[in-house]
Amino acid sequence: MPQVRIIAKNFMDMVASLPATKLDNLYHNAFICEAILRSLPPLAKKYVLQMLYIVDAITAKLMEEWVPAEGMSKHRVAIDKLVQLRLFTETVDSRKRETSYRLNPTFQKNLQNHIIHGGVLPREPMQISVRLPSSVDLDAYASEQWESFLLHLISSTEAEATKNISSSMMKIFQRGLLSQRDREAPMLTESGFQFLLMDTNAQLWYVIREYITHCEERGVDTSDLISFLLELSFHVSGEAYNMNTLSNTQGSIVKDLADLGLVKLQQGMKESWFIPTKLAINLSISLSDASSRKQGYVVVETNFRLYAYTVSKLHCEILRLFARIEYQLPNLIVGAITKENLYKAFQNGISADQIICFLQQNAHPRVAEKVPSVPENVTDQIRLWESDLNRVEMTPSHLYDEFPSRDAFEAACDFAREYGSLLWEDSVKMRLIVKAESYDHMKRFLRQKQ
Repeated sequence: MPQVRIIAKNFMDMVASLPATKLDNLYHNAFICEAILRSLPPLAKKYVLQMLYIVDAITAKLMEEWVPAEGMSKHRVAIDKLVQLRLFTETVDSRKRETSYRLNPTFQKNLQNHIIHGGVLPREPMQISVRLPSSVDLDAYASEQWESFLLHLISSTEAEATKNISSSMMKIFQRGLLSQRDREAPMLTESGFQFLLMDTNAQLWYVIREYITHCEERGVDTSDLISFLLELSFHVSGEAYNMNTLSNTQGSIVKDLADLGLVKLQQGMKESWFIPTKLAINLSISLSDASSRKQGYVVVETNFRLYAYTVSKLHCEILRLFARIEYQLPNLIVGAITKENLYKAFQNGISADQIICFLQQNAHPRVAEKVPSVPENVTDQIRLWESDLNRVEMTPSHLYDEFPSRDAFEAACDFAREYGSLLWEDSVKMRLIVKAESYDHMKRFLRQKQ
């Protein structure tokens, strides 16, 4: 069964993948320079600050003296990251056979000015008399928007018809996560099923990555979009910002981000504004630095019974991917992990390890402290049921028989064995099976023996 893996890339990896000219243009914005500095690994951040006021290039040999011998692996990772982001310019002196590094002058100048003089954001919070949502209300709104978005992805009847997801955002899922045939409803692909089992931070990164990757098809410049998203991380969560301060392109981006719960849009008598949520503020943080783990809700018992203490419609739909839902109470879902439901999940491209990881990551606090949080007999049986589907491996091959002599048969076996393509041999009836990839070699060999 083919395994598909979705990699939700770090924001800075996306920045590093930009063409050199677009990447250099980003560094003209002081706030972008600060956002990128904050995202760097600790050692890379230290190197940037050490070289911030050094004009001349520093040799690689000298920089190696800045770290102890046991820190050389982290040193190489830091240097590679800085070179990828074009923060370091690498030069090689062929005569002296030494490499040296210099800080990107545009980045260096703007970061110096930003540290000394500070900076002014493109927009300041509005002074309005309207009562703004509290932090708790904003978090609830963000969760509700994200859940509605994913329910639309599942094409679930539970998705509220009143919430219209913009076509530009849904097209992201049409690429890889959903497939649609003529006059048929969209269906989740293998990648789509796996996407639903990822944690929220990884899902968000995947969506943002795809949104950036395909932005030029909508007439939006990649560097402008990344610049605006990084600027959002400097806004204050819960404060209102006037929509009139945005360009037309930025306005359409904000409306798309509202579908994901990154911002909340509100309309007054004369003006409209957007309010960033914590998801937008933390957008430039790497997955490894993401906010602390959410409280889990799943309890799995040794008899394969499953209890989910949740009121979320999305949680119920996700559990249906690999478990049988037996009944729902106002704040409790009761189900069972069955062989039939797991087979269906495996056929949809979900692996046993992904299911087990999901159950462990979302374990209820009462069982999350236990080791293991999911009973071993359950995890072992899930893996065994997956292996049942992989007992037979299909290999394209060819059968050879009716050899003229025993010597010709043994010579053919030896030849196939040397190529590593011999799958089976019957010395009594002089038959052998060889991988199809070696057909041409076998054909030439047998002709030479005739």
